[in-house]
Amino acid sequence: MKLCRYGNPGAEKPGLIDGHGAIRDLSGVISDISADVLGRDGLRKLMAIAPATLPLVEGSPRFGTPVAHVGKMLCVGMNYADHAAETNAPVPEQPVLFMKATTAIGGANDPIVIPRGSVKTDWEVELGVIIGEVTRDVSIDQALDHVAGYAVINDVSEREFQLEHGGQWVKGKSCDSFGPIGPWLVTKDEVADPQNLSLWLEVNGHRYQHGNTRTMVFGVAHLVSYISRYMTLMPGDVISTGTPAGVGLGLHPPTYLKPGDVIELGIEGLGRQRQDVIAHPASRA
Repeated sequence: MKLCRYGNPGAEKPGLIDGHGAIRDLSGVISDISADVLGRDGLRKLMAIAPATLPLVEGSPRFGTPVAHVGKMLCVGMNYADHAAETNAPVPEQPVLFMKATTAIGGANDPIVIPRGSVKTDWEVELGVIIGEVTRDVSIDQALDHVAGYAVINDVSEREFQLEHGGQWVKGKSCDSFGPIGPWLVTKDEVADPQNLSLWLEVNGHRYQHGNTRTMVFGVAHLVSYISRYMTLMPGDVISTGTPAGVGLGLHPPTYLKPGDVIELGIEGLGRQRQDVIAHPASRA
């Protein structure tokens, strides 16, 4: 099952993607794709609905982030050995965790805004994990039982803010528009193996990233278990699981985003995103 939220920012409605790729309106059944929907019972009720019985949404509305009211967004750094190598970083012995502010989250095809003064805005295609159950200190064997589904994420990063402004990475990860999620959430029953998904990213038609989740240093189950040891994960929380090689920082010479660029990215079975890169309003003044 593919769940989405569609409509203008702040006025999104819940939807379901039918077998023909069309949006079906769920607003007569649920108020939103939120924590109470993402648990086992909530998803089971939605799966029992025949999509053809739901109203068809006409046109091509905007996709918002597929989960409303994300409580926290956790990211995993250096989780592909080839990405660690291209950035001259060691392969971590334990998962490297950092937070991305929820104000960075946006829809899959919303514009990416270059921050004021930025010269090193970068791209990162990543597998996103959406939590469905309260998850506290779970074992690796039980971890995936707590997952609602998966989504495409672009972990946009400003490398100067991240690496040269001191402190932690969060400053380079949390600018507005730096967390596109979606276009939809694919429930875990449709993902046979989260550790065997191809993922890719292009800028202006040139493919920079092409990898597979099987080369993660720490797999999804390990990450959910590990993170839940240190904090309780709640339904609707999002984990962005790291990126393979091919980011702008790792190129020779380094290559970064600029206004006018177009980013396209996707993950096998989870859909694709397209983002126009635009200047910050203050930069256009």
